[in-house]
Amino acid sequence: MRINEEIRVREVRLVGVEGEQLGVMGFRDALRIAQEKNLDLVEVAPTAKPPVCRIMDYGKYKFEQSKREREARKKQKIISVKEVKLRPNIENHDFEVKARNAIRFLEDGDKVKVTIMFRGRQITHPELGRLLCIRLAEVCKPHANVERDARVEGRNMIMILAPKVESQREARVEKRGVKHHDKTEVPVPAEATE
Repeated sequence: MRINEEIRVREVRLVGVEGEQLGVMGFRDALRIAQEKNLDLVEVAPTAKPPVCRIMDYGKYKFEQSKREREARKKQKIISVKEVKLRPNIENHDFEVKARNAIRFLEDGDKVKVTIMFRGRQITHPELGRLLCIRLAEVCKPHANVERDARVEGRNMIMILAPKVESQREARVEKRGVKHHDKTEVPVPAEATE
């Protein structure tokens, strides 16, 4: 946008502060009217015949525009992709740790990329990796949908899980309210305390 002396045309169609049409006039006259009101002459439609200029406080306009952009950026949710790497011959406890991490990522609203890494001749048995992906998808089912099924890419098998919307809402409510603890208290029978 060009303002004040940057505008290089003879005639302009002038629009007032309140949006009222002031008509077609020479550039110098339009600039004089804007300066009398201690405002700027801003070219809003340079391709029109004649170009349309508006009388406004340009500094205030730029500030409000940047404020709107900041608000729009604040409302955006950035979804990142977290990765969980496994091997086909993973032990049960290690699998549970990886599954817990995947669930935590999903609850935070991130996508999870599950990578099964094959070594040597393990690639000849992709069905083991597929079973592992299905097992992880079942564990994460309350928190995730399978966005992309498991498929082999080179020496890796990759599956992508996306968080469920209602799961994210529950996690947000949980963070605001009562804190969640993994350790649950087991009620002690009355006879045991005597």
